Amino acid sequence: MFGMLPGRPVVAADHATVTISTPMSPPTWALLERQLLATSAEACRQFYARYFDERGYLLCVERWGGDDGPDDAIENCNDWPFLYALGAHDDVRRLVRRAWEGHLRQYTAAKTTHVPMARDGMYYKEFPVMFDWLHNGEGLAVFNRMGLCFSCGSSADPHARAYEQRVRRYAGFYMNEDPGAPNYDADKKIIRSLFNGSRGPLLRKATALDWAGDPIEVADRFAPKHGERSYDEMLAHFKEYNDVVGDHPQNLQSTTLAFNAFALTHEDKYKRHLLEYVDAWRERAAANGGIFPSNIGPDGKIGSSAGGKWYGGVYGWGFTVINAHDGKPVDRNTTAWGFSGLWTAMMLTGDDGYLDVWRKQCDAINAQARMIDGRLQYPRMHGDAGWYGWKDEPYAEHGLTLYCLSMKEADRRRVPKNGWLEYLAGENPNYPEGALRRDLATVAGRVAEFRADPTTPDTRLADDPMQFNPAIVGALLELTMGAPHPGRGCNPLCAGVRYFDPIARRPGLPEDVAALVSRMTSNEVDLTLVNVNQLAERTVVVQGGAYGEHEIIAVAGVAVDDTAVEGRGVRVKLAPGAGGKLTLRMKRHARPPTFELPFE
Repeated sequence: MFGMLPGRPVVAADHATVTISTPMSPPTWALLERQLLATSAEACRQFYARYFDERGYLLCVERWGGDDGPDDAIENCNDWPFLYALGAHDDVRRLVRRAWEGHLRQYTAAKTTHVPMARDGMYYKEFPVMFDWLHNGEGLAVFNRMGLCFSCGSSADPHARAYEQRVRRYAGFYMNEDPGAPNYDADKKIIRSLFNGSRGPLLRKATALDWAGDPIEVADRFAPKHGERSYDEMLAHFKEYNDVVGDHPQNLQSTTLAFNAFALTHEDKYKRHLLEYVDAWRERAAANGGIFPSNIGPDGKIGSSAGGKWYGGVYGWGFTVINAHDGKPVDRNTTAWGFSGLWTAMMLTGDDGYLDVWRKQCDAINAQARMIDGRLQYPRMHGDAGWYGWKDEPYAEHGLTLYCLSMKEADRRRVPKNGWLEYLAGENPNYPEGALRRDLATVAGRVAEFRADPTTPDTRLADDPMQFNPAIVGALLELTMGAPHPGRGCNPLCAGVRYFDPIARRPGLPEDVAALVSRMTSNEVDLTLVNVNQLAERTVVVQGGAYGEHEIIAVAGVAVDDTAVEGRGVRVKLAPGAGGKLTLRMKRHARPPTFELPFE
């Protein structure tokens, strides 16, 4: 495209400054973006005042377990780091910091009486003592993304110093740096159990008590989200959750800790460890017909702690259990969480071969499709009798992220119908306004709901307020950054661009600035920037990728009239009331990911 822009300035953008001075009446999408950022910040203030105290403690009954536990407590602040990193008021960062610090204190002090592993505290060394990575990953989502919220390397910022200490400690739990947490077998290249954490791995069969937590009154007091009506039903829910010894693809979520540590410190040991562990799983998938097995025994062999079954174990390909409250079978296969390791490895190296592992798994599963009742069906589960769990749609877990990581058209075809991708292809022009209005309405609805919430701290489980969390960032991530929401768990953010305010020296769109990514390819991003303030100039720094992993090599656009060189990144000065479209040419995944701010 750059070759077809005669007469338009094209400048090297590694350290470029450009100025946009063309007047632009604020588009509706720009005003909606600014309104959504402001409304969401105020909603978060009100939510925090409703459910947290001045210490940052969640006002709830503290419990351990898979029904309701420490992970659920901090999930009430999910997406608050993203909201701040997009440009919301600094109160959002202040409150989520307070909630995180309070969370660590609250659940270090919270103890079980019956569950052995948490009798001395549900957290130890500021980390879950021992649980599975479906829950560990959910509980670490806020922490992992806080690195996008401030200058991690600033010695003057106590929060930054504490963040670095925790990032190193958490990654070290999976690198045998803490003798009290021998989670990783470096010889077999496995995490030794589905249950792992700051007190190491659980090397026995898990019990229903381990999962369900201490006895608790349920009827007429609580409403557990899995539908249980009594503590006996809570135990029954986890009756079959026994075979946890050995490795499981879920544990690949732990690679996000090493990813954070590398992005923060740039120390090669974190990258080496991450790739060693992911490469081991890559080999296991290749040895298992292209599919991640769901159990690797302590001896490093596929299925050896699940009766030799590659599909065995808790949360495995064959893990179908009976719901205690209604007696119906339910499939609980979480092997798709293994994509996390391929995701982090790709972002560290730019090696598309890691994504190819996932493509092969999708293809291997979809090759098992069959006609059932006149419809072509695709499996999701595998047991002793073969494939089952049939669905109408092909297996395409994480398809949207796969495409956004690779930007390959073949991966685009794997993604089910998606309004955002249609917009990027020029086929859904009303998507931005519709998506922003939808999210604004969701924020308003959630505020109304939590204002009417009848629960009190002694009748509230930790996950009860989660349904009212007013940080709604899906449309903002897509439209401003070209980023799909990374979903549940603590995965990194895959984005086309990211923004910083060089005047306030903080992440996010500066006050009054709105941005719209309208096209993305394997080497270009079309981006419209608007200053909705009619009286004051604004300046924004545009970075390639959420972690600076994409190198911006050139910028072009009819609105560009200043090619002065200043700073790192693309610095864009917007005259009062000005706006225009830029095309950024990039080398994707050309730089190591970093938390460093571009003006440091």
